Amino acid sequence: MATETLFGIDLGGTKIEGAIIEYDATRPLEMKTLTRLRVPTEKEKGYEHIINQIKLLIKKVEQESGLTFEKFGIGTPGAIDPTSQLMKNSNTTCLNGMPFHKDLQNTLGIEVAIANDANCFALAETKLGIVAQESLNADVVFGVIMGTGVGGGLVVNGKIINGRHGIGGEWGHNYLDESGGECYCGKIGCVETVLSGTGLQKFYKTQTGKAKSLKEIYQAYKDKSDEYAIATIERLIDFFGLGISSLINVIDPDVIVLGGGVGNIPELYTEGKEAIKKYVFNPDVQTDILKPSLGDSAGVFGAALLVSGT
Repeated sequence: MATETLFGIDLGGTKIEGAIIEYDATRPLEMKTLTRLRVPTEKEKGYEHIINQIKLLIKKVEQESGLTFEKFGIGTPGAIDPTSQLMKNSNTTCLNGMPFHKDLQNTLGIEVAIANDANCFALAETKLGIVAQESLNADVVFGVIMGTGVGGGLVVNGKIINGRHGIGGEWGHNYLDESGGECYCGKIGCVETVLSGTGLQKFYKTQTGKAKSLKEIYQAYKDKSDEYAIATIERLIDFFGLGISSLINVIDPDVIVLGGGVGNIPELYTEGKEAIKKYVFNPDVQTDILKPSLGDSAGVFGAALLVSGT
């Protein structure tokens, strides 16, 4: 297939980013970024303002590139419910319960493909990122985001799996351990409450009465200067093994890609993989656990790939 010129938008809580890429599925690693721009989300100004900011971004991108588009892809926090067609589970709460997809298409007058931002991350790392770069020929890829929260995206044979309820890949709200406490979703002990950067910082504070950033906790762990920091990271490694083992037991992916700030902790790729072995229903773990290669570009590139013909 000939090279495609694709336009994607990554809708974040603080910024909205747009990018135009040139992509050929037969030569994915030769992908080129033609234009890349950002505008602030300003979510505190409400739902309609966010849609207007997206419209503003598109205008700026078209002015800079000299191109116009009949369709584009967008990655969003939360997901569109397949039945109601309303947004749900978004931490940009003004989007929840709104017909965001419909309103966006009506306002812009062009076709919009939409997916959860974690799914966009998984798609980008599969087709353009570490999976493609390592030539792994993986049929099943799970993308994990462990940052302020915990999310996930599932790609099978190059396609996002959204699922019956539009929550495919949402492993962050499975039960992991009650010590995580109450999650914003209303349940107790979600993966997110235990493995997120927020959850790790909360655990450390409950043990010490002191607040430290994840970076500070990890450095104290490395220095062996703080027994509570050591306990926090060791707890992370063990519960990472338990949480990831459930993914492997259910979907048995070829590759798991770890994104987000917590995913930068090197021990997850060594001691963490050993911890998985304690819990997985198999004598060994052959799943590749990899660092992403696209950084904060993954979301916007994955969004652009939503409108690819391949």
